[in-house]
Amino acid sequence: EKLKQQKEYAKQIKEYNMRSIALVPRLPTKPQVVSSESRQKALEYAKKIPRPKIFTARQSEEEVKEERALPQTLNGDSLPHIASLETLQNRHEKEKQVVAALRTLHIL
Repeated sequence: EKLKQQKEYAKQIKEYNMRSIALVPRLPTKPQVVSSESRQKALEYAKKIPRPKIFTARQSEEEVKEERALPQTLNGDSLPHIASLETLQNRHEKEKQVVAALRTLHIL
């Protein structure tokens, strides 16, 4: 008997809620129009922002000559020429320059 009363009460509440929702007038939604004025403001703002500086690592002629020289061991013997070793050395030098540039900007 108690279960029947609970179900009946739940049914009444559900019907009441459905009627109250149906009675509320819904406002028509406005189509969102993107204003060209706001876009113009955004473009003007973007023009005023300073662009980040691009660091180009240009090597002096002396550095290029030093890199081309074959690496030597402690005994003074020259090591054999390895293409991958040379590319790794070039990459290492470039990354050292990038780190130095970042340190001057106090990022690292």
